[in-house]
Amino acid sequence: MIGGLWNGLSGLNTYEKALNVESNNITNVSTIGHKADDVRFEDLLYQNGHGNGSTVQTIDKRTIQGSLQVTGNSYDVAIEGKGYFIVKERETGDISYTRAGNFQMGIDGLLQTSDSLKVLGLTPQTTSVISSNINEKTFTNDYNKFLASQTISNENSQIIPPDNFIKTINTKATNYLSSANNSGISGNGYKSADSKIADIDALTSDYKSKLETYSLLPDVESRASLSQITIIDYSDLTANLLDENDTISVLVNNSKITQQFDTDIQTTLNKFSDQLSNVRGLTSSVDTNTGIVQITSLIPGKDVAIVEASINNSYSQITNTQNASLGSGQGLVDSSRTALKTALEAADAKLIDITSKISLNDKNNLPVNQIQMQLDNLNLVNNSFGTVVIDDGNIYLKDGNNSFLVGKLETATFRNEQGLNPLGDNLYKNTAESGIALRAGDMNKLISSSLELSNSNISTSLTSLLVYQKAYEANSKSITTSDEMLSTAMDLIK
Repeated sequence: MIGGLWNGLSGLNTYEKALNVESNNITNVSTIGHKADDVRFEDLLYQNGHGNGSTVQTIDKRTIQGSLQVTGNSYDVAIEGKGYFIVKERETGDISYTRAGNFQMGIDGLLQTSDSLKVLGLTPQTTSVISSNINEKTFTNDYNKFLASQTISNENSQIIPPDNFIKTINTKATNYLSSANNSGISGNGYKSADSKIADIDALTSDYKSKLETYSLLPDVESRASLSQITIIDYSDLTANLLDENDTISVLVNNSKITQQFDTDIQTTLNKFSDQLSNVRGLTSSVDTNTGIVQITSLIPGKDVAIVEASINNSYSQITNTQNASLGSGQGLVDSSRTALKTALEAADAKLIDITSKISLNDKNNLPVNQIQMQLDNLNLVNNSFGTVVIDDGNIYLKDGNNSFLVGKLETATFRNEQGLNPLGDNLYKNTAESGIALRAGDMNKLISSSLELSNSNISTSLTSLLVYQKAYEANSKSITTSDEMLSTAMDLIK
């Protein structure tokens, strides 16, 4: 009978804990990223064939995926699959882990949780700048002409040795429309302001196209493009330029360029060369002593059809001293950008090109970097915070048409998730039982503008509460029954 009292007491203690667990599950049914607890029971030591009550064996986290909810908030990120975000206490530097992805920007511009813990991830190891002015490294207000912006990644590439990366390339220029002017010597690369602007527009289109090609084939070998250089030898025919009835001409990309005799042979040749220089994407020079014209394509890798060079009806020899050759990879982009930079500087304008690159080669080590979320704090753009965009864990800051890679969220996993120590505030700490944090890698997918909801199940929890309540009542009854039987026995003894 005394054993019945102790058995009933153990049952009261056990189901009190179980009630607390289920009430906590229900309380957190709306908590972002909350993982519900499951109670496991075990019986106590048997003596002489009789049990001695029950106790709570374990309280395990229900690690199954919670449902996802689209929030539309650009800072929100949900984990679909296994893993935890990595966060760091600002004061102590302690590392914790969380499934709650309701992030925000701190007053210092750092990405943080709603409780002001810093969110850790990868950040660009290199930020390279190519500039017309070596002292300028930032997009200032003077750079008001957007040229290009491209994200390039080979994150899932299997190349050996590995060179996995993700990077953004952003390019702007000063206002070449207002700075361009006529310049050069007649017959030797003379360019009008309008032709300079046309060249820049053509080279900008080419640069964007080359960036897109590179983004589709980021693993190919880097090889520079070459520009076509064409020589036209009019030396045997220049003597035929005698009066206004005589002409010198050539067909360029199906457009006929013709110059009528003007004053003398030298003037005529110079004006003919100037016409060729003002063709979009070309420059020309002529040796008036020999009558040899050199035409150079400003666009690397682009073939130019140059045929039917003649004076009057007599044709001259055309020779390509350098054929156009299309490069590949980073070299393809570099060649195009150099040509664009040269054309801008010829128009008294300036170019800045900023590349931000995150190396993904060391996939085994977890990130320890805080992520800055303001462009001006990163010295990328003056007077602009930028608008945040998170795509598959990659964090971009947009400024107009430019998009800068500033970080990459990473997640950690553990060999034994049940061994994690729940700290409250949606945080977990690793323990000896959980093991060290490992990079989650491809074990999950990060969903933008969404949050993972609690995986608590109201109907299951309510049912369990009813069961535990009845079990608590039954154990209470066993105590009162044992007490009554003990009282009866005591009375018999008297």
